[in-house]
Amino acid sequence: MNSNLTPKECSLLTELKGQEQLCIQKYRRSSEAAVDGQLKGLFSHIADIEQQHFDTLTQIENGSVPQPKAAGKTTPPTFTEMYGTADTPDKQNDCYLCTDTLTMEKHASGLYDTSVFEFRDENIRKNLNHIQAEEQEHGKMIYDYMSTNHMYG
Repeated sequence: MNSNLTPKECSLLTELKGQEQLCIQKYRRSSEAAVDGQLKGLFSHIADIEQQHFDTLTQIENGSVPQPKAAGKTTPPTFTEMYGTADTPDKQNDCYLCTDTLTMEKHASGLYDTSVFEFRDENIRKNLNHIQAEEQEHGKMIYDYMSTNHMYG
């Protein structure tokens, strides 16, 4: 554990890493369970980013604070409609997976929002802020998929 961190910072890192592990597992399982190939791909893509978050947190925990990534907007994926307005079993399955992962992203984003204010090191705060912005992007991608497929609202 990084000896420059306070006990509270160490505790928050442990909690954030646990959240990222859950995100990775949930996205991988959701990718396997999804019916629509677009959704499978989206969940797999997000799982890879969550793994990067976990790796960043591990580096910080081990005393090597990476340079914060430059804030840049990624091009969000576009989705074609897979499901119409009918409520089919496949649509219900994929809607459940989206709702579950979107709820998880809301929690993760809130956890990062709080944690950003708890660290003394500016570069750690910038890293956490960057991760939080990516968590919000994940939620937006899931929302866009759900909206395209008449699952939201």
